[in-house]
Amino acid sequence: MTDAAARVIAQCKVNLRLRLLARERSGYHQIETIFQRLALGDEVVVRVGGRDRTIDCRGDDVGPAEQNLAWRAALLYAESGWPAYFSIEIDKRVPVGAGLGGGSADAGAVLRALDALNPSPLGTEHLLDIAGRLGADVPVLTTTGATTLAWGRGQRMLALAPLPERSVWLLVPPFRIATTEAYAWMDEARERQPRALGEGEQAALLVPEVLADWDGIAAFARNDFEGEIGRRQPSVPMLIESLHALGARPAMLSGSGSAVFGVFAPERAPAAWPGSTTGARAIATRTASRVVPVERLE
Repeated sequence: MTDAAARVIAQCKVNLRLRLLARERSGYHQIETIFQRLALGDEVVVRVGGRDRTIDCRGDDVGPAEQNLAWRAALLYAESGWPAYFSIEIDKRVPVGAGLGGGSADAGAVLRALDALNPSPLGTEHLLDIAGRLGADVPVLTTTGATTLAWGRGQRMLALAPLPERSVWLLVPPFRIATTEAYAWMDEARERQPRALGEGEQAALLVPEVLADWDGIAAFARNDFEGEIGRRQPSVPMLIESLHALGARPAMLSGSGSAVFGVFAPERAPAAWPGSTTGARAIATRTASRVVPVERLE
């Protein structure tokens, strides 16, 4: 018999900017990025109590439980001494291996849900500590910021003013790109052709004031992975160009791919995807100006 339950929409993200900076001796990469949450998300239900620990994922294949970030998040949370038993149910709506942070968002949702159910909540600082042990995207996707500037390994964050909501089209190719593989490709590319950090950068500083509207964001929109991913997967730049042609600003790769996205002003947003996607799946969503709160279930 379970004691309590909570539901969370694990909203995924796109990266409005992603700079790959220095590689540490440990192998980790320093990054600079702007996370933008979307309305699209997995539905996550967490129940505490019972006599077992379980996870059930419906939808896209997410692999074995022991590799699932949501499962690992719950286990780390339980190291605090509560809960002894729990169950997690995930309805997958976010494509896997697409650079949209679906797995990281699930982990963040589980941490938020458990803390909402805990009679003695651990609090934000403790949650972020757990999240940082799970991956670079998990801390920001554990917060309730809709638009966030992050740097370092992703654990240093500054919440930005929410941007006006805009329509978004996601184009998801029929292949996945593993994050570890993408970073290895970038390391190989930089060994072939080293460049100075910041090469090609705008002179203006990346400060909240210049990121307060979509025109400011578009001026700084950039993803360092695009060139190398596009070289290995030529359909990616073709998809980005199709979004540009329809008036998206910005249109770019999200994360390390494989999904690309376009942000549309209200008067430019197509009601239906009008053309060929070279085998990619087109998904309509929108940017989010808020993160949906945890819903306690009776």
